[in-house]
Amino acid sequence: MIEAFQNIFKIPELKKRVLFSLAMLAVYRVGCHIPTPGIDSIALSHFFKQAQGTLLGLFDMFSGGALERLTVFALGIMPYISSSIIFQLLTVVVPAIEKLSKEGEAGRKKIIQYTRYGTVVLSVVQGLGISIGLESMRGPAGELVVPVPGWSFRIMTVITLTAGTAFIMWLGEQMSEKGIGNGISLIIFAGIVARIPTALLNSMRLIKSGQLSLFVILLVVALMFFVIAAIVFVERGQRRLPIHYAKRVVGLKTFSAQTSHLPLKVNMAGVIPPIFASSIIMFPATIGNFINIPWVQTAAKSLTPGNMVYNIFFVAFIIFFCYFYTAVTFNPIDVAENVKRHGGYIPGVRPGKETSDYIDKVLTKLTFAGAIYISLVCVLPSILIGKFNLPFYFGGTALLIAVGVGMDTVAQIESHLITRSYDGFMKGVKIKGRR
Repeated sequence: MIEAFQNIFKIPELKKRVLFSLAMLAVYRVGCHIPTPGIDSIALSHFFKQAQGTLLGLFDMFSGGALERLTVFALGIMPYISSSIIFQLLTVVVPAIEKLSKEGEAGRKKIIQYTRYGTVVLSVVQGLGISIGLESMRGPAGELVVPVPGWSFRIMTVITLTAGTAFIMWLGEQMSEKGIGNGISLIIFAGIVARIPTALLNSMRLIKSGQLSLFVILLVVALMFFVIAAIVFVERGQRRLPIHYAKRVVGLKTFSAQTSHLPLKVNMAGVIPPIFASSIIMFPATIGNFINIPWVQTAAKSLTPGNMVYNIFFVAFIIFFCYFYTAVTFNPIDVAENVKRHGGYIPGVRPGKETSDYIDKVLTKLTFAGAIYISLVCVLPSILIGKFNLPFYFGGTALLIAVGVGMDTVAQIESHLITRSYDGFMKGVKIKGRR
């Protein structure tokens, strides 16, 4: 591994890209500690301790604790992700956007520009909602989180949070262009990983005080390594459908018969299903914190991570969104038409409708397997961590994102090294799909 890191710094371009990404992440982490004006940080911290397991806790995880401190980066990159997902779904629903997505690089740039505008609009709406909500929040002693409420505070908060999100969006795009890896993904990764040292320190304190046994910690660490290994194995997993291309003549060129494959990932939907499922289920728990009615708060508590009701709904929503998102992003009919247009066919399957039906059948089975895998990864750790009463929550959604981003970044570094005749970053390991 030391030799691999030395190889990175032997390539000037790769060294520059890695250092640039690290510098941008450092800027992001500094911004996560710059507070928004007009907030009583102590009262806000006490309020967020009561909001663990709600939608606020989920957003705080993605922002690396910036929402809990209400810093200038409190909204994080979530408005940009939400805007991207909205436009991705609109590509299927709105014909004009679908046509734009098929216009190549120019169309892609247009959609990215619309995504930026959507990010700003969502940031303004969320910033206004947060500012109004903060004015009604109180600390444990009844002190106001916002000492001087009013429209001046709301406008200042909206401007600050929107500017922070726009700056993070710019950071992510700069990292993707001039750094290594996907900038937006690395920002989310940094926000998740930034909470690990605090969690480890809290665990050490509980071990020293005797509230937590060393055996339980070792057991959970072993579980984490097992889950990470399972994520790496499945995320690399593919079902490769063989495609044969017959000998054909195009103009004056003759192309010989070729054999290729269509890779279908086991987890086609990625981390979108657990994020959507968590957001929908945690919404009632978040609303319940603001409604002082006993039965409402009881119902809200049953929909927090670790409860059986939450887990049942969570698994059901994950399966639904796995099928829904896969159906939106992958169209077997278009794939079958493209294969037919280029003179290809799947052995034993007729081109056209039979090919699309066959791909759809295989994809349905893979999606079910992927949905079960995501459900196990997301639910099992939360059950065990809740059972052992650990002082931190590092659930499957965070693990899926962190491991996925790590694999993607390592694969990009690997490709840079191999193209320049250096040994790979991971010796003896190929970051390729597994049959």
